[in-house]
Amino acid sequence: MKPTAICRAIPVVSLLLGVQLSTAVGHADESGEPIGDAVFDLPLFDAHMHYKEPAWDRYPVQSVIELMDRSGVAMALVSSTPDEGTIRLWEYAPGRVVPELRPYHGAAGSSNWTKMEGMADYLEGRLQAYPHEGIGEFHIHRLDTADAQLFRKIIKMARDRDIYLHVHSGAEPVRWLYSLDPDVKIIWAHAGLNTPADRVHALMEEFPALLADTSLREYDILGDGENLDPQWLEIIFDFQDRLMIGSDTWINNQWDNYSQIMSSNRLWLSRLPRPVAEKIAFKNAQRFFDRDISVEQIGSR
Repeated sequence: MKPTAICRAIPVVSLLLGVQLSTAVGHADESGEPIGDAVFDLPLFDAHMHYKEPAWDRYPVQSVIELMDRSGVAMALVSSTPDEGTIRLWEYAPGRVVPELRPYHGAAGSSNWTKMEGMADYLEGRLQAYPHEGIGEFHIHRLDTADAQLFRKIIKMARDRDIYLHVHSGAEPVRWLYSLDPDVKIIWAHAGLNTPADRVHALMEEFPALLADTSLREYDILGDGENLDPQWLEIIFDFQDRLMIGSDTWINNQWDNYSQIMSSNRLWLSRLPRPVAEKIAFKNAQRFFDRDISVEQIGSR
C-alpha cells in the first residue's frame, strides 16, 4: 500500500464533525486556493507525542510505528514518563523519532519536578547518554521565580546543545523564561492550551523566535466545522513558519484515537493554501530539527 493510500484509508473526521474533507470549503488568501484532498499526499510530523509507561504493554513499539504509518506520520517528536519510553521507541525506529527529554521519573511529576533533589544532575546525565533534541515537554503550572537557579541550568544545557525547551504553560512563564535568557529556544506546547487566541497571537508576536505546537487545539482551529476560527486563521497565516501539529498521546485513549486525531489535523490543514499547509504539516519541522521528512519514510524504521 502506498503511503498516500494508507492516509486515504483513514476514516476522515467527518465521523467527528459530520464534514467531508473532500467537500471542505477552504479559506484562501493571496497564497492560493486551499490544498483540499491533496492534503493526503503530505507526510506529517507529530510534534507532541508521548510514549508513557501505561502504553508500553497495550501499544508495543511496533504498533506505535504502525499507527504512525496508517496516519501518514513520517516522524514524531517524542518525550515520555519515564524517559525509557522515548528511548525504546527511538531504538526501535531511529529514522522515525526525534527524542526529547522529559524530566518526569520516579516521584518527579508535572506538579513537583522543579523541587526534586538532583533534577539538574538527572537531566544532564540523560542528555549525555542519549541524543535528545529537546528538554520537555514539561509543565509550569504555577510560576515560582525561586526555580530560577534550576531553569538557568536547564537553559544552559539546552543552549550548550542547541536544543529546545518544550514548555507547557500559559503566557507568563514563557515570558519569564525569555527574561532569563532571550536567546533560549522554546516550543510552546499546545500553543498555550487554554490561552485565548488573541493572547496566543500577542505572545507569538512579542517573541519572534517562539515556536508552538497545536496539539489539543484542533477543535479550536476547526471552529464551527464549516469554517476555520477567524482568530486562529490569523495566527496560522501570521506565524505559519513557526507552527507544527501534534497528537499529545498522554493517555492510552489518545493512542486509541490516534488516527482520528491526525485526521482532524489534516482536516484543518486542508482548508489552507498548499504552501502554508506544507509548512505546518512537516516543512517547519524539517528546518527546526534538520531532518529530511517525506512519505518514503512511512513503512520504514
